[in-house]
Amino acid sequence: MSLVYFSLWVIFNGRITFEIIIAGVIMSLMLDAFVKKILGIKFTGATFIKCMKLFPDALFYLIVLLTEIIRANFAIIKMVLAPEIDVEPCIVKFNTKLKTEPARIALANSITLTPGTITVSLEGDELLVHALSREMADGLEGSMFENLLMRMERLSNA
Repeated sequence: MSLVYFSLWVIFNGRITFEIIIAGVIMSLMLDAFVKKILGIKFTGATFIKCMKLFPDALFYLIVLLTEIIRANFAIIKMVLAPEIDVEPCIVKFNTKLKTEPARIALANSITLTPGTITVSLEGDELLVHALSREMADGLEGSMFENLLMRMERLSNA
């Protein structure tokens, strides 16, 4: 895993110098030791293969999330610039079909990152979301976020 950390270090620095390589090696080894000892996460070949299977779906999820953030930003701009502000805030409670806690947290965070909505609470499989308008709240249950996360859950358990 240290090699992955080092590769990311070099990529994010954008250039290769002697100092960057030395600092990268030290930081990579320290981060690897921290992850293994403090967090208790052990990366094995099986874990790496599972991550690689999920990578295309995770990348697609990120693209969908960014697209939804941009669309929601334009919706908020339209609300703000309208001659008459027609905001009808509402709170929506719904149950998600996601089975794992990390997937539920990812869904809650994705909703919060999207302008105009914020996850107020996540308890078990129940989410409480505040939305600026009824239109923003309507697409929450059974959203594309939830469907993509369910697909990633299935792939990670396979």
